[in-house]
Amino acid sequence: MRKLPGFALSGILALGALTACAEEPGTAGSAQGGGSGSGRVAFLMPDLASTRYEQYDAPLFKKRMAELCADCKVIYQNADSDASLQQQQANSAMAQGAKVLVLDPVDSGSAATIVQTAQAQGVKVVAYDRPIPAKPADFYVSFDNEAIGESIGRSLVDHLKKTKAEGGLLQVNGSPTDAAAGLIKKGIHNAVDDSGLELLAEYDTPDWSPEKAQQWVSGQIAQYRGRIAGVVAANDGTGGGSIAAFKAAEVDVPPITGNDAELAAVQRIVAGDQYNTISKPLKIVAEAAADVAYDLMQGEKPKADTTLFDTPSQLFEPTVVTRENLKEVIFGPEGVLAVEDVCTRQYAAGCERLGIK
Repeated sequence: MRKLPGFALSGILALGALTACAEEPGTAGSAQGGGSGSGRVAFLMPDLASTRYEQYDAPLFKKRMAELCADCKVIYQNADSDASLQQQQANSAMAQGAKVLVLDPVDSGSAATIVQTAQAQGVKVVAYDRPIPAKPADFYVSFDNEAIGESIGRSLVDHLKKTKAEGGLLQVNGSPTDAAAGLIKKGIHNAVDDSGLELLAEYDTPDWSPEKAQQWVSGQIAQYRGRIAGVVAANDGTGGGSIAAFKAAEVDVPPITGNDAELAAVQRIVAGDQYNTISKPLKIVAEAAADVAYDLMQGEKPKADTTLFDTPSQLFEPTVVTRENLKEVIFGPEGVLAVEDVCTRQYAAGCERLGIK
């Protein structure tokens, strides 16, 4: 696992609803120190439910590619949770001459077909964020997803024990078609199973849908009313859905986890509605993927730190964010969230209590 300095962490801004992006191949552009050579690389993202891809991953990847290769072109598309559409987008990118696909799969299982098709045509595949277990890609760049699950789970368990909370846990996992969600789920179980706290129920959330997470948690509140001490949610979307369920039921919101450090989640932590989230170094991971893609385009072998699912990999270590370290991590020198964005009128008092100015 690659460790990162604390200043290299970034949060994620939340956007409003977006439509699927099928962007025309755009020139990565010239940049100071841009390398020689040219080529096309596709950056294929999975969904719009998570706001990070449009706001951070894609722009950061394009910027780094421009620095590496002034004449290279980036084809960016988002499949909006449609695995068949992502297959079409991959085929289209290869037809346009892409020599490398940087692929964050909608469905980790069906993405094996994309890998097989690409490699048969001499096109390299970099799995991004989510692994592709059934067919090894040429490289994998991600956060350590199992460590994410274990970190948020342990953070919650430690807090509940410290506060002597009574009751059991709900576990809200990510999409059952996402191998990364499976790793997060495994990490959560590493933290929860030996905690001494009862796991009341767990749920694999289709498409990471906050609405489906809310519906499921609402049912559990009715079944286990008064017995839920905390909720381990696999990302900020499912965490936000869980919080909404408790508020709709007009019962106290227990400590609830998250992952991604989206703007709305950071505000919920400021307000005391969400217990934790994960700050991910998106800039570093997106740039690492661009570095790997450029190496592969040049016929060079990227340097791996480890191997996962028979794929050479770089895994970066995330950081848990709670009210205790939110100011330092989210608003540090490398943070991407601005105080004025987080500390709106609704959250001004909470920010003041945390010393955020």
